[in-house]
Parts: sequence; structure tokens; C-alpha cells
Amino acid sequence: MRSWRLFIIATIWGSGILSAQNKELLYDFTEIPQAILLNPGMNTSFSWYAGVPLASGIYGQAGSSGITVNDLFANDGIDFNQKVRTRALNGMTKRDEFGATIQLDLLNGGYRSTKNPDHFYSFGVYFESSTILYWPQDLAFLAFEGNADQLGRRFDLGHLKTRGEGLTVFHFGLNKVMDRKLTVGARAKIYSGIYDFHSSTNSGYFVTNEGQNNLLSNTLVADMQLRTSGVEEIRAILDNEASGSVANVITKRALLGGDLGLGVDLGFTYQINERTVVTGSLLDLGFVYHAGDVKGYSLQGSATTEGVEVILPDAFDDANSDFWQDLVDEIEAQLPFEDNNSSYITFRPTQLYGSLRYNFGEPVNGELDCDCDIGVTDADTRFSYRNALGVQLHAINRPRGPQAAISAFYLRRIGNFLSLKTTYTVDKFSMTNVGLGLNIQAGPVNFYVLGNNLLGYQNLADSNYASFQIGLNILSWGANR
Repeated sequence: MRSWRLFIIATIWGSGILSAQNKELLYDFTEIPQAILLNPGMNTSFSWYAGVPLASGIYGQAGSSGITVNDLFANDGIDFNQKVRTRALNGMTKRDEFGATIQLDLLNGGYRSTKNPDHFYSFGVYFESSTILYWPQDLAFLAFEGNADQLGRRFDLGHLKTRGEGLTVFHFGLNKVMDRKLTVGARAKIYSGIYDFHSSTNSGYFVTNEGQNNLLSNTLVADMQLRTSGVEEIRAILDNEASGSVANVITKRALLGGDLGLGVDLGFTYQINERTVVTGSLLDLGFVYHAGDVKGYSLQGSATTEGVEVILPDAFDDANSDFWQDLVDEIEAQLPFEDNNSSYITFRPTQLYGSLRYNFGEPVNGELDCDCDIGVTDADTRFSYRNALGVQLHAINRPRGPQAAISAFYLRRIGNFLSLKTTYTVDKFSMTNVGLGLNIQAGPVNFYVLGNNLLGYQNLADSNYASFQIGLNILSWGANR
């Protein structure tokens, strides 16, 4: 019985050290330079900005849509076995997930063209690590209950879906004001892969029926595959099977020495009227080609066995027969487990953002206040307002299909130095996700901190979701003349 316990614990805790990647607080928060990474076509007010290296953008996010750590391990007097049965096995489905994302800006900056103030350029490098694991419902039930009392039930192998990657992204973007109403932008990206693993196209089943020669007959039909890149060399170094340093391997791959790929971001901002604004962006429309340190594993075929079949008295004819080995050889012949070193392509988890914002209250003085959207020419001044209300949409492509979230937000600008944004988000992780973002402008120094699902911080072990982001920049406001 120890195996299923370890399986449950590893599934939940493993995901925590590895979801959605929705940054609803940062999106369209135009006072923060890093918001341009979510919409290359946002309205920009900066003459230039420079992120403090390794401190301009630190982001972390983790979520579990079906269960929390507290659900299983709280000291509430309920038997652990009962918790697993009612809250995990009977309370979760194959669409529930565990996941996390970490992102760190290594370098980030931007500047407005002196020759053409309608053009604003941004550039940088960031590291990103993301992992998602869907709850393997049937396999978890099989591990917990076994198959003895499940005659005729097909345990679906397709419930096993997982994906993880780590990479650095080199990017360069152009933001262009087209006219008084429309701003567009695009960003080119080069991906340098550090590691990747995914197993998301599995199919097949395991079923137990009554046997003819023995009590039970087990049938396994499988078409399963796990692909990895950048994992074997690190494993070999950690196991002392190869010389070298893990740090050196990761650094080399991070600096364009790993698997390479290309991508693009697109975005726009459109001023419907003086107070109403619509925005949208499409991020990470791209791919990575994995050709270095590639290792793949596959299990394909079908096999039916009734265990060791001993037919007497014929079995005494060969006293040296190894019945177990004969069984293993027979299964491997029908259901071969193979590995390969074939290269492969993965597509990035493309994201879609959109928002509709209504500005109200007093307009911000475009020439004096530093928390405004200053136009790029004197004839094309765009005003920010002290208040804004709106809705935002986010969607991301996942192994089990698109995953969406919707947010309502309120933005408040206080004086020349403080901006606040609060959001209420509904997604598969939480129906009570309240977030708060704080942006402080002290002269040229810009500092921001964003936190999501604040109600969950009362007890993180009982929270389905947590997200935070902080950053520090040096910037200059206003258009170059």
C-alpha cells in the first residue's frame, strides 16, 4: 500500500517545484515598462527605460485546480486514506492540473527614436521555466485500488499528459503610433532551450477480464511516448556518469548554445473614443527545434497475458525452463519498449490577451505628471485619466486545449507617484481571485509589486493558486523631441 501513497504525494508536491500564465495585473498597466512584454502595441509614455539587471522582473506562479496540500495533509482527524479517496480519486478529473511558472528578467530596456518619436524600441533577455501535469485519473485509481475488483474496466492511458521546459528568450520589439487612435507593435524572439520534456499524445488502455487458463487475463494496448531534450547530460553529471559542471551546461545552453527556435509577439491599442480603449495581443507564436541531447522513449503495441501458465505434466519435460523469463520475453515481443535519439519540434504555448477599458475622472496633465500616457508629438497628445474600469480576457494553449480566464479591473492613479490596480479573476483555479498591483514612481526610479489571489495568502497550503511579480527600473518620461 506504500506505492499509491508515494504516487499521490509525488504528484502534488512534484508540481510545486516545477498553469496558467495569466498576468492580468501587469497587462495594460502602462506605467510599468514590463507591460510592453504582454502587449508590444501598448501606449508608451517613456523616453527610455532600463531595468535593473536580475531585478526588473521577477515572476512566480503556481496552481492546482482540483486539490490543495491542506486537503490531504491537514491535521483534521480524518483518515488519510479517506481523504485520498473522496478528495482526489472521486473529486478530481483528467482535466484538473498542477502547474507552475517562473520567469526572471536578465536584461530589459527600451528607448524612443530621436529621429522618429512615433517609434519606440524595446529589447531584453529573460529566463522562463514552466511545467504542467494533468491529473492522471485512471492511473491514479489503478495505483490506489488495484485491478482485482475492476473486471472489464478499461483504464485510459491517455490520462497521462505532462509538459515542462526551461529556456532563455532574446527579444527585440518595435512599437509604432499609426495615428491618434491606433498604436501597433511586434516583437521578434529567439528561443534558446535549456531542457524540455513532454508526454502529451498518449493513448491506449489496460483492462482485466476473466481468464481461460488462469483466473484473470490482463490486456495492455499502448501507444505512449516521452520525449526529452537537455535532460540526459544533466542526469549523467549528477549521477557521476559524466564529467563536467551542471552550471556550465545550463549557462552554455542559455546563451544560444542550446536548442534554438523562433517566435513573434503581436499587439495593438485602439482608442475608440476619448475615454474608451480596446487592446489585444498574441504572444509566443513560435517553435523550438530540439536536436541536442535528445532522448525519446516509446511503448507501442498490445499484449494479453494470463500470467505464468504451467501445463502439467508437459512442464516436467524441461526442468530448466524459466517460466517468468518466458513470460517477460513474450510480453516484450508483443509490446516493445524502445528509445531513440530523433530530433523533434515543440510549439510554444501561445497566449492571447484582450481588454476593454473605460477611463473616467480628471485627466492627468500630460506635460507635468509622470504617471500619464504622453503622446509622441505635440499634436497627438493622449491623456490618461485618474480612474479606469474594464474587463480583460486571457487564453493560453494547453495540452488539453485552450485555457481561459476573465478579469474585471479598476485602476487608480494617485498624484504623480502612485498607481494602484486591483483585479477580480475567474478561471479554473479559483472563483475568488482578488489581486492588487502597486506601482511607485520616485523621480527616475520605478518600483512595482503585484500579487494575485490575496485571499489565499491567509493559508497558502489551502490555496489553489498563488502569483507574484516585483521589479525595479530606471526611466525617463516624455517623448524625445
